[in-house]
Amino acid sequence: MRTLCSSTLIGEFFVVGFAGLVAMKDPDLSTGTVWTVCGIAMFLCVALCGVVTRPAGVVLGWALQIALVASGFFVPMMFFLGVVFAALWWASVHFGRKVEEAKARFAAQSGSGSPDAV
Repeated sequence: MRTLCSSTLIGEFFVVGFAGLVAMKDPDLSTGTVWTVCGIAMFLCVALCGVVTRPAGVVLGWALQIALVASGFFVPMMFFLGVVFAALWWASVHFGRKVEEAKARFAAQSGSGSPDAV
C-alpha cells in the first residue's frame, strides 16, 4: 500500500505546484497567499508519504483529497484533477491493502514469518 499511495501523493505534489502557477494569474489572489497554501499542500503530500501506513495517514490522505477537489473554487480545472486524484487515492488504498493481504497469505503458506521476505 505504501508504494501505491506514495506514488499518488508525489503526483499530487506536482499537480499542486502547477495549480499554484495557474492560480498566480488570478488577480484576486495574492502571490504570497497562493504559495503559502500551495507550499503547505505540497509539504503535506510529501509528509504523508512517510505516515501512509499508519491508520491516521490514510484519513489525512482523504482530507488532502477533499482539499484538492475544493481548490477547484480557485482553479476550476482542479475540480477535475481533484476527482481524478481522489479516484487514484481510493485505488491505491484499496488495491494496496489487497496486495498486502495476498503477501501475508503467501508468507503464511510458505512458512516465512515476514510478508516482506517475499
